[in-house]
Amino acid sequence: MNRPLYSALLYLLTPLLLVYLSIRALKSPDYRGRWSERFGLSSLEATDLLIHSVSMGETLAAIPLIKQIRAAYPKLNITITTTSPTGSAEVIKAFGDSVQHCYLPFDLPLCVARFLGQLQPKQLIIMETELWPNLIHQAKKRGIKLMLANARLSEKSAKQYQSRPRLSLPMLRSLDLIAAQSTQAAQRFIDLGVDAKRVKVTGSLKFDLTIQPGLLEKAKQLRKQWQRMETPVWVAGSVHPGEFDLMLEAHKSLLIRFPQALLVLVPRHPEQFEAAASRVKAAGFTLARRSHQETVDEHTQVVLGDTMGELLSFYGAADQAFVGGTLIENGGHNPLEPAAMGLPVYVGPHHWDFAEITQLLQEAGALQLVSSADELAQQLVSRFDDKAAYIVAREAGLKVVDTNKGALAAQLALACDLIDA
Repeated sequence: MNRPLYSALLYLLTPLLLVYLSIRALKSPDYRGRWSERFGLSSLEATDLLIHSVSMGETLAAIPLIKQIRAAYPKLNITITTTSPTGSAEVIKAFGDSVQHCYLPFDLPLCVARFLGQLQPKQLIIMETELWPNLIHQAKKRGIKLMLANARLSEKSAKQYQSRPRLSLPMLRSLDLIAAQSTQAAQRFIDLGVDAKRVKVTGSLKFDLTIQPGLLEKAKQLRKQWQRMETPVWVAGSVHPGEFDLMLEAHKSLLIRFPQALLVLVPRHPEQFEAAASRVKAAGFTLARRSHQETVDEHTQVVLGDTMGELLSFYGAADQAFVGGTLIENGGHNPLEPAAMGLPVYVGPHHWDFAEITQLLQEAGALQLVSSADELAQQLVSRFDDKAAYIVAREAGLKVVDTNKGALAAQLALACDLIDA
């Protein structure tokens, strides 16, 4: 498939894009507005730098980089785009109206062309792997300098790119700079035909996670409120449908050994909150919903983390963590967050989006792979029973995070090179 054929198929599928938005809107109120932005129909002011950060995880990683860019270039006009309401909320929370913000349009040629025509950016920085053929083509056509920041490329994704060379390779070779998270990712880009001179290994921005003192204090207060100062607490973070029941099954096993143990179940997406609550109740657990400010006492067995922006606080209030999207074929989410809070971490086999980070943590002894609810329960019990092993895993995770910091400075230098070029 080449780009013209890809574009034709997208136009044919446009009615399905409207159906998709309608379905998401039924599940989540956050999807009920701003549809015009999805089609490049909003009114925007011209900008100097366009930064695309996809969803919440990429946005949180991008925020420190964007702040550093703004400090280095205070007069630079910046526009930040996302594709999800959660990412949008983080942009607004971090920057308010000091930057221009909107959703990135669907990758329809006319929509992207209108969008870039309005903005007229000189540079475009894309976070991680959010690459769209028409966006890249239209940007290159306008002479916009392109940087892929905090770039990750799993073996699986590389094979997918390789299977569609006429569509993927021109897009990849149009990038002026790639700041790769690892040597493995860098080599995969080079193997796909990207000029090696354009690929730099900088490490992952996610290692430069800063834990604010206020967040640690909030986590301590949560632990006190939950009345679990001496009894086990674990978090199942960023979990998806298909994993809810597995987490509850693991918790049921844990309660046999530790009857006062508490599970904090945190779904990945807001539209999954109600489904998760239903699964907890159907399994017979005593539930407290965070969004309802329900009291957590000694009888509470599960807290549903059905709020946004509190996952780090939940990790800080817990002893161990499972990171979701890994017991289903999703690709996983960031295991560095619980590791940076000093928690032993568990993930399933489907963690390809964070393969290198997972390997680093596993080799250090901070992370264990599990393939079932039974294995997860066994690992949780083992760490709760063996304090010495728990401390070793905790310290190993903290050391991995600390040792690998420095990506922010390296990627800022590359971004400055792009802006100054």
